[in-house]
Amino acid sequence: MKPGIKLIISGPSGAGKGTVINRMLKRLAELGEEVYLSISMTTRYMREGEVDGVSYYFTDKPSFERLLEEKGLLEHNCYNGEYYGTPAAPAEEAFAAGKIVLFDIDINGGRQIRERYSDAVTAFLIPPEFSLLEERLKGRGTETEDKIRHRLEIARGEYAAAADYDYVVVNDTIDDAVDELLSIIAAERCRMSRREKLLRI
Repeated sequence: MKPGIKLIISGPSGAGKGTVINRMLKRLAELGEEVYLSISMTTRYMREGEVDGVSYYFTDKPSFERLLEEKGLLEHNCYNGEYYGTPAAPAEEAFAAGKIVLFDIDINGGRQIRERYSDAVTAFLIPPEFSLLEERLKGRGTETEDKIRHRLEIARGEYAAAADYDYVVVNDTIDDAVDELLSIIAAERCRMSRREKLLRI
């Protein structure tokens, strides 16, 4: 059985993270890899079109707080009075089964997960140039100029914090970015700490 890998993928808004991860999931499926894409838990209401256990795990605040006390969350935060977090159990079960466990998460969440799992691999996704973030955000046509400026301010802070990540993946083209992420997985599987048992004769 191939060793499991915990891969944290972060990136600023506009970097194309969702598109790259979706393409990556398809490529991994074609390669016969078993993958678990971590699903967050939240106490906010379920929006139209969302599915429990697919979009999020929806729960109430007492249940979330109990899970937090029991250290059953890999990371958590509070936004607009509602809790968000990553349940530990599904990710740990997938990893134990030798699956690639993907965490699509921001830098703060990624830092918390890395504190829990020292063997987690981290990759920060960026466009070829910072200016492209603004172009992509404006191209969406879904946010005001003020919100775009705010997102860019956050992105500058994320770029600074990305120095703690293991890898930087440049999303110039989607396929190239996916190739780099797949190469990271392959390289990490060959790391001595994951294969030293094979040297015991």
